[in-house]
Amino acid sequence: MTKAKKSIAFIAAMAVVCLAFGLFVWQANKPSGDSALAASAEQILTLQIGNPQMTVDGESVNIDDSGTTPVIIDSRTLLPVRAVVEAVGGTVEWDGDTRTTTLTYKNDVIKLTIDSTTAYLNDAAQQLDVTPVIINDRTMLPIRFIAESFKFTVDWDGDMQTVTITVPAKGDEPMATTNVTAAPTAAPTTAAGGQTSDAPVVYMTTEITPEALVKIYEQLGFNAEGNVAVKMSTGEPPNSNYLRPELIKDLVQKVNGTIVECNTAYGGSRSETATHKQVAEDHGFTAIANVDIMDENGSMTIPVPAPESGTSTITEDYVGAHLENYDSLISLAHFKGHAMAGYGGAIKNMSIGIGSSEGKAWIHSGGTKKSGSIFGGDQDAFLEAMGDATSAVVDYMENKVVYINVMNRLSVDCDCDGNPSEPDMHDIGILASYDPVAVDQACIDLIYAQKDGDGASLVNRIESRNGLHTLEHAAEIGLGSREYNLVSIDA
Repeated sequence: MTKAKKSIAFIAAMAVVCLAFGLFVWQANKPSGDSALAASAEQILTLQIGNPQMTVDGESVNIDDSGTTPVIIDSRTLLPVRAVVEAVGGTVEWDGDTRTTTLTYKNDVIKLTIDSTTAYLNDAAQQLDVTPVIINDRTMLPIRFIAESFKFTVDWDGDMQTVTITVPAKGDEPMATTNVTAAPTAAPTTAAGGQTSDAPVVYMTTEITPEALVKIYEQLGFNAEGNVAVKMSTGEPPNSNYLRPELIKDLVQKVNGTIVECNTAYGGSRSETATHKQVAEDHGFTAIANVDIMDENGSMTIPVPAPESGTSTITEDYVGAHLENYDSLISLAHFKGHAMAGYGGAIKNMSIGIGSSEGKAWIHSGGTKKSGSIFGGDQDAFLEAMGDATSAVVDYMENKVVYINVMNRLSVDCDCDGNPSEPDMHDIGILASYDPVAVDQACIDLIYAQKDGDGASLVNRIESRNGLHTLEHAAEIGLGSREYNLVSIDA
C-alpha cells in the first residue's frame, strides 16, 4: 500500500471510531422515548363539570374509581386535585390529622387545609377566595390558585363548562393566566368575588343517615330552647318522597321536638285537620313524636318586616295559630323540584309550609286573596311572597331558627304530589345553615353542577318556573345571602 493510501485508510478508521464513540455517549445520556417527548412537549388536560372522565393529551381517562367530577361552588370551579397533579408528574400528600394537602410540582410546594382560606406557596401565606372542601372523600381545590402557583394556563369555556389546563414544556413556563368566556345565562349567580370570611357558612355531608343528620345539626351549635318546632312535610299519599321517620327520628327526639305542619290549600288528603292527622299517623310520624297541625284552630297574622332594600310583595303573613306555642324552630326540608315554584327548600318550607290554608292561598296569589284556587296567579309575585313570608316567620321567631335541607330523592315534583316523577338525579347529601338563602343557593349550585348530567331535568324545572327569582328577591330584601362558605363535615 502506498503512503498516501495508508494515510487515507488511517483517517477513515479514526472517523469511524469517533462516530461510534459519539453515538455511544449520546445513547448513554439521551432521555428514553416517552421521557424525551414529555420533556419537550406541553401537556393538555381537559375536565368538564359533572363529567367523571378527563382527557390527558387527548386520551380519555377516569378521574378516579369513585366517579368524582369537577364542581362549581359559589361561582368557583373546584377540581379533584390528586388526579390533576399526578397526571402532570406532581405529587400529592394528605395529612389526615391536620386535614392538610401538600402539592409538589417541580420546585414549587403548595399547602392547603380543608375549610381554611389560608394557603401556603413555598411557605409564604396566601389568601384563597374559596375554601378547599372534601366531596365524596376527594379533596376539591380551586383551579385558579393552583394555576397561578404552578404557572399553568387555564381556559374556562362557560358554554361547554370545560376547564382546559395547559402545562408548559420544560424551560417554557410562562406566567399563569386564566381566560374566561361568558358563563351560561341560566347558571345560578352569586355576588362577585366568591366566598368571603363574612359570608354565612353552609355545612355539608354526603351521608344521608340518621347519624349524619344529627351530626350536621350538632355542627350548627344551635340552642333549641323551650318548645321546639320541627317543620317538615308529612307528604301527600300515596307515593310522595317525604323524609321518612326512620331518617329524622333521632334528630327530632334529640331536641324533644314537635313535628309541625299546616293544612293544604289545594284539596287532597291533608286539607282538613282530621285527615291530615291520619296521614301523619299512616306515614309513621306520630310513632316518633307529637304532631301538631298548627292551623287546626285557624290562622294568626304576623307582619312582614321592612325590607333592607327593594319592596315586599306582601306586608303581612297568615300562619298557623299554634306557631305562638313554640320558642325555637328547625326547618327540616326535603330539597327537590316543585311544579309551581321550580324548587322547594328552606324558603318554601318556611313560607308555604308554615302558612295556614288561607296563608298558602295568600302567598300563591302574591297577596291578592286568601281563598279559592291557588293556580293562575302572577308567578314572580308568588315567588317573591315566599321570601317575604319567610322573613315574617324568622322575625316572629326572633331568629331562633336553623335550616337543614336533605338532598335525596331529587324528583322534579314536590312532596305535595302523591305520585311524583321518579328522580333522574342521584342523591347528594345534607346541608345546614343559619341562613335560609345560603342553604338553598348551595343546593341549587350543587344541582347546576350536574346541569349537563343527571340534573338536567331538575334544572329545566327550576328555570321553566323562574325559580331562581325566589333567591334573588330573598337576598334583596335582606332575608339572607347568596354568597356562602361551603364546609364539609365529612372526615
